[in-house]
This record gives sequence, structure tokens and C-alpha cells, in this order.
Amino acid sequence: MPFSRLFKRRTDDAAANALYLALVEQSRQPVFYRDYGVADTLEGRYDMIILHAYLLFRRLAADGNPALKELSQQTFDFMFTDLDQNLREMGITDMAIGKRVTRMAEAFYGRATAYDKVLDEPGRGLQEALGRNLYQGQPVNVEIEDLMAAYVHDQRAHLAGLADADILAGKVSFLVPADRG
Repeated sequence: MPFSRLFKRRTDDAAANALYLALVEQSRQPVFYRDYGVADTLEGRYDMIILHAYLLFRRLAADGNPALKELSQQTFDFMFTDLDQNLREMGITDMAIGKRVTRMAEAFYGRATAYDKVLDEPGRGLQEALGRNLYQGQPVNVEIEDLMAAYVHDQRAHLAGLADADILAGKVSFLVPADRG
């Protein structure tokens, strides 16, 4: 029995890693930085990762499936392990890593809470939350805010339509963002 659990964990780790890599790849789409007004900075790129992680984790928690919940935690762990490693590669000292990772985790939870509060609400609440968080309070054209909000809603619907079995196998797809050009 202990060996089967060990091998199961390795399979889950591979699935979690695949989900994380897929959300990072989606977050790096040039269209977000070219057409959607996201700052092409470390902060802007991190905020795109947060947005896609939020959407994915929300999907994984949607129906209370314990296997998806465990996969969500493993994917979250991969995300923060990767962020820690990236900070180290950028030359952040060991003494500062803990504080940076803590701030990054707080940013993730803060943004997730902000998006949760407004995602299902009518009006411009999502656009305002995106403005404060994804766009870091910088002025953004209303058309761009609306485009990003539509993308978030479309992406959420797309993820909801993915089969649990595929997600548990590490297979996830994201919609191609609309190109304004």
C-alpha cells in the first residue's frame, strides 16, 4: 500500500507540473502585453500568472472533488516553488526570499479574494478589480478593461467545460485571447 501511494503521488506531481506550466505559458501570450494593456514587467507578468492560476484553481475547486482539490494544492505548491527558484536565479538573497515569497502569496490571495467578490456580480466590478490589481491602478482604456473582463469570463466558462479526468491527467487548455490588431 505505501508503494502505491508513492507512485500515485509522482503521477499527481506530473499532472500538477503540467497544469502549472500550461498556465504560465498562457500568461506569457504576447497579446496580453501588446493589446490588453498589461505591463510587460516582472509585476505585470506575475499578475497574469495570478489571474490564470486563480481561474484554474477556481475550476479545480468548483465541484468539491477531493482529487481535484489535492491537485490544486500540488499545483499551487509547484507555482510557489518555481517562483522561489526564479527569485534565487534573479539574485535575491536567501535572507530576502522568505519575505518576497510571503508578499507574493499575499498578493495572490488578495487578488483572488478581490476577483471572487465581483466575478459573478453585474456591472463593472470585475473591470474595477482588474484595474486595481492586474493593471496596478494605472489608467486603462475602458475598451481594454472590457476586453480583459470578457476574456476572464470566457476563460472561466471554457475551463468549466473541461473534463475532470483530463485535468487530473494534467491536460488543460486555455482559450486564445482575442487579438485587437
